Amino acid sequence: MSTRLPSRGRSRLAAVAAVTTVAALALTACSSGSDDASSSSTEGSHAVTGDASQVEVFTWWASGSEKLGLDALVKVFGTQHPDTKFVNGAVAGGAGSAAKDLLASRLAKHDPPDTFQAHAGAELQDYIDAGQVEDISSLYDEFGLRDAFPQDLIDRLTVDGKIYSIPAGIHRANVVWANPKVLEFAGVDPATKYSSLQDWMKDLEKIKKSGKQPLAIATTWTQVQLLENVFLADLGPEGYSGLWTGVTNWNGATVKAALDDFSTLMSYTNKDRDGLDWGDATQRVIDGEAAYNIMGDWAEAAFEEAGKKSPDDYTYFPTPGTDGMYDFLADSFTLPVGAQHPGGAKAWLDSLSSRDGQVGFNKAKGSIPARIDADPSQFSPYQQDAMASFKQDIIVPSLAHGAAVPVSWLTKISDATAKFTTGDSDVTQFQADLFQAAINH
Repeated sequence: MSTRLPSRGRSRLAAVAAVTTVAALALTACSSGSDDASSSSTEGSHAVTGDASQVEVFTWWASGSEKLGLDALVKVFGTQHPDTKFVNGAVAGGAGSAAKDLLASRLAKHDPPDTFQAHAGAELQDYIDAGQVEDISSLYDEFGLRDAFPQDLIDRLTVDGKIYSIPAGIHRANVVWANPKVLEFAGVDPATKYSSLQDWMKDLEKIKKSGKQPLAIATTWTQVQLLENVFLADLGPEGYSGLWTGVTNWNGATVKAALDDFSTLMSYTNKDRDGLDWGDATQRVIDGEAAYNIMGDWAEAAFEEAGKKSPDDYTYFPTPGTDGMYDFLADSFTLPVGAQHPGGAKAWLDSLSSRDGQVGFNKAKGSIPARIDADPSQFSPYQQDAMASFKQDIIVPSLAHGAAVPVSWLTKISDATAKFTTGDSDVTQFQADLFQAAINH
């Protein structure tokens, strides 16, 4: 059956707020060029200042459910701000890595797009430190977002009293997607609930003996996402968050035990993983070639696009050991310093933060709205479960998706992970590399 993502009603973790507070969300009423006003009579149509003739929106949403979500948002934008031309600046490749490389080059040349996509959280810190994004806190007041977004989310998006981006939606990164027919073939009950990774590994072994692939995975960033899930499961929310605040000892026995579990889980994955992206790994579960895939909840859209229905064709549950935790990431948009069309950027931020924009975008993409006034009945059963969990679970920042650490640190963790999974396989050395990454980022 389709397993509801449980909510344990725990209080949110204060330590996490300090970590994810390094993040971004809002737009300053920045004025440059002529004062252009473009508005419509619908909700989400606020007056804009500055050049609003067009807006170049820079994203890595070039295919799949991400493109569907962007298309839905563009449709709302066209209704709310018909006088502002939308210019699609999407760059495909590498789960955003190609887009980030090009963006860095453009920002260095002082040629920014009008707005760009970034993961809310520590990923934005580099842009803030470099003075490349505007404080857009005033837009939270103008757009009424301080009432529309949960306060704890706003707290996590506030850096030194300022907000630098607005989220289009919220994703969860600690979800297991399963093919029940593959499980039954291996003699595993699809309704089994696992309290720990160790319990889950017993069934992974059964699946391996059946001849099916126990756990499908892809390129390095999906392996880092698996690593963060293992840290969450074995260290708990406080220990996990302590990795990013300096409280948890990277050289300690608990981290070593978690890395041993990561090594064991990697032994159940496909050998061709480094040549695949996330969609390829998820497709193997959809096609019945693999039993499980740990993936963010954008995978929900992939199952829907394939015509699959839960609970007959697939099930989902929090990664074993992480029940009651919400491994959070958010796609958000900024106002770059020196944007040529700040009025257009403001119009875009207006639409993506509106209720219509958030509903349209997240229904298509598989994420959930950041707004708390969205009607859950408009969303899929999975998204309704996620919306309920987000309100009650302990919120922790995703490592692989820019919420937990700055880009420089994540790059070092990714390099250490790739070294380990492509042949080194020495857990002691892996731990030493991660320790060095923590002190040298």
